[in-house]
Amino acid sequence: MGKKIFSGVQPTGNLHLGNYLGAIKNFVKLNNDTANECIFCVVDLHAITVKQDPKELKKNIRETVATFIASGIDPKKSIIFNQSGVAAHSEGAWILSCVARMGWLNRMTQFKEKAGKDKEKASIGLYSYPILMAADILLYDATHVPVGDDQKQHLELCRDIAQKFNNDFGVVDFLKVPEPLIQKEFSRIMSLKDGSKKMSKSELSDLSRINLTDDKDQIINKIKKAKTDPLSMPKSINELEGRPEAQNLLGIFANLSNLTLETSIERFASNNFSDFKKELSALLVNKIVPISEEIKKLLKDQSYLDSTLLEGVEKADKIASKKIKNIKEIVGF
Repeated sequence: MGKKIFSGVQPTGNLHLGNYLGAIKNFVKLNNDTANECIFCVVDLHAITVKQDPKELKKNIRETVATFIASGIDPKKSIIFNQSGVAAHSEGAWILSCVARMGWLNRMTQFKEKAGKDKEKASIGLYSYPILMAADILLYDATHVPVGDDQKQHLELCRDIAQKFNNDFGVVDFLKVPEPLIQKEFSRIMSLKDGSKKMSKSELSDLSRINLTDDKDQIINKIKKAKTDPLSMPKSINELEGRPEAQNLLGIFANLSNLTLETSIERFASNNFSDFKKELSALLVNKIVPISEEIKKLLKDQSYLDSTLLEGVEKADKIASKKIKNIKEIVGF
């Protein structure tokens, strides 16, 4: 039996290898399984929890859609839409925020990390956005949600909200309690300059990441300059202990090749880092450059991207508006 899958990506612009291997590559796999029903959302409402330049946001929404399609997500098979186009998300978030409890939100570690020391200056949206995320998922009766380590806690909150709503209003299984889909293979991609930090577009040096819009020369240069350590290539998993940069680069190779980390280590055990980097560069060029070229091509056709979003919004709205109507009736509106 197929799964009903919901997932969202923030339109932050400059999606990189971490986004691709941590999420998008898996989305493509789920989209290609004909038994699955997939809904992929550009979560633009989540994006404004921190201040955005309106022109940049519009551009980034289109770029995210272009990245989905260029990576292999077919908008005819799956629904691709932007969250702000479907009013039910905001309505659902308000109703569910009256079901969720302050204590639950106070436990969210991601808010503490993002708000930093001066959390009094953080927006209410940044604090309460896990409730909007719950609405995103629950409006579509999603059975499974692909999540990384940083979102597991938010999905647990979503499950708690669904169960409390069902119990409070005596509606058994009305809001479906979703299961996490956790990627088994290496999916947490770290900075090319510091193996202890996650790859991020906010890092100042562009050499820290492979952008999905990078060309062949940029990719080769970044891998050549990627940090390693003075030791030789590891011969076993145990030899990766305390070597985050080596682990990261071997993990990228393993993920892109659909191999295990052990197999990748065995393959390069007798090589030196420069030989391994040449193979890794060739693999990245082979996988990423076609995506990069397609993204650039799609971005020149804004009307196609806008019409794809509009079609997606119409399909998503049909499902979500029906669910929100039922939620309102249950609540007593």
